[in-house]
Amino acid sequence: MQKVTSIAAISGNCGKRAQRGASTFKLAAVAGALLGLAGAAQAQSAVTVYGRVDAGVDYQSNVATAGGGSGSLWRASGNQWGTSMIGFKGTEDLGSGLNAFFLLESGFDATKGATNGTALFNRRSYVGLSGSAGSLKFGKNLFIDNDVWFLDPTGQQFIGTATLVRGRNWQGADNVIEYQTPTWGGFNATFQTALGEQAGSIKNKRKDGVSLVYQNQGLELRAIYDLIRDSNGKYGSGLNSDGTRNTVFDTSKELILGGTYTIDKLKLFLGYENLRAPDVAPGSPDKVNHYWLGANYQVTPALTLIGSVFRVNVNNGGGNANLFMAGANYSLSKRTLLYVGAGSVRNSSTANFSVEATNNNPLPGQNQNGAYAGISHSF
Repeated sequence: MQKVTSIAAISGNCGKRAQRGASTFKLAAVAGALLGLAGAAQAQSAVTVYGRVDAGVDYQSNVATAGGGSGSLWRASGNQWGTSMIGFKGTEDLGSGLNAFFLLESGFDATKGATNGTALFNRRSYVGLSGSAGSLKFGKNLFIDNDVWFLDPTGQQFIGTATLVRGRNWQGADNVIEYQTPTWGGFNATFQTALGEQAGSIKNKRKDGVSLVYQNQGLELRAIYDLIRDSNGKYGSGLNSDGTRNTVFDTSKELILGGTYTIDKLKLFLGYENLRAPDVAPGSPDKVNHYWLGANYQVTPALTLIGSVFRVNVNNGGGNANLFMAGANYSLSKRTLLYVGAGSVRNSSTANFSVEATNNNPLPGQNQNGAYAGISHSF
């Protein structure tokens, strides 16, 4: 019998983000369920409870108001630097190099005590097998384009790679089948499909993607290609839950290319993202080009400085915008850090991108500034 253990670091992909949404579950219910599952998992060869709590304060200028004006917004910040979460994972050695594994993970807003979405395990819940031939998993996971996290100078903060594509590259995926190859000579590949579960069609609402990575000493190169189809099995022809038609930021074809290079205490980032939605309403934006570059510099073992610049161009009147971000992380220990991030978005006359990956947009043509600061504690 193995007892449940806790760790001070989060599992490998926990820096990634997932969808945000209204919650109908209380954090206490999530924690209770996890602790109950922990008691039932004693037969596993290794079981870990892990998580992170992130909270602080956030400011945005020129937020559009219902009356057609705009004003400043002060609010508590729950996920701006990184997603607060609690997770539960386990492995079992089946012999001959074969292992069974599972993971259950829920994100929450520490400032509200509410989960990020209606599902109990709203980020990930999967089971699988791993061995010399790679790994295979079934369940719910972050969508494959969340691998952009490795190319994001900010680590997918609210001011980061998701901002100028309105969150297109940090979605979640249900009904997942995912295979990851072993690593050969620094090369690794992941293939993912998320079934749409629509009678009469294998394409409607289905998501597919592949993520490729090559690593060699300080160099890391990545390529991600994915498809998010609408309710018609197309790109931009369906309807959102509020009755509005899909846009290129909702259902589209996505290509992400980029790399990082580490030189001593300096890490450089470069990325490109393209979105295409050929089935949107005539005259609506159907192409997006997104570019960024940035750097992290470790001033001391505790202090890391962050700087990045992002640019987006949207066709058919969607406009363009430039986003500038500067930030810092200061570790008080291996488990606790202080952070600050600030940014400014400069919109063209027809664009209304927010400085953060939220719905607090300015009026078309308005610029917007924002900043947040807080504490993150991992367990």
